[in-house]
Amino acid sequence: MKPSSAASLDTVGQTAQDRSDARDARDHRRSPLRIERTIKYESDRRVGFGREVMSVPGCEQLENCIQCGTCSGVCPLSIYMDHSPRQVMALTRADFRDEVLRSHTIWLCASCYSCTVECPQQIRITDIMYELKQRAISAGIYPRRFPIPVLAHEFTRMVRKHGRITELVLVIRLFLKTDWLAALGNWRLGLDLMRTGRFSLLTERIKHHGDIAKMLDAVDHPPGPAP
Repeated sequence: MKPSSAASLDTVGQTAQDRSDARDARDHRRSPLRIERTIKYESDRRVGFGREVMSVPGCEQLENCIQCGTCSGVCPLSIYMDHSPRQVMALTRADFRDEVLRSHTIWLCASCYSCTVECPQQIRITDIMYELKQRAISAGIYPRRFPIPVLAHEFTRMVRKHGRITELVLVIRLFLKTDWLAALGNWRLGLDLMRTGRFSLLTERIKHHGDIAKMLDAVDHPPGPAP
């Protein structure tokens, strides 16, 4: 007796599912089981870290976070984050420095400011994310060859040295330090930008560019209180 079309489709679907399950089981056997502690201990805290962050202009309101989760609910990228924005705020305030700075969340933040706009406590969550990124870069704690921290480092270095950036040099350094193969897929765009004058072949700089470096040093290393 010839099986019905519905039965045939069920059989095909079940076969595909069986193959998928077998593949998942095989991959699971190949990769070692990673067991990591998820409970936080008091010894994991870097006491004073939260206060340091809250002392930065724009981050003061973190102390008023009520953990309502609005920031996580409106964030378009929260489904891809290892810690939700709400959790990052809580961990920061509780002094779990290493956990926060090693989180991928701060690098996935798209700076859309939805969290800041919707926060009922008017906490500038995006600015806090920026502060955490800067601290991660300063501490050398960030995913290697990840474009965002590399771009931030190269951008700042170029501005400090020349007073402005040269887009062509910046893009070349970004690709070389992250994924140089990706540059091959963008060669046509690069040629078009050079042809239209959007990419300069000469290093661009401003007069008295040393003043920019002094201003950046003043921000990075503010003078202590007067005696």
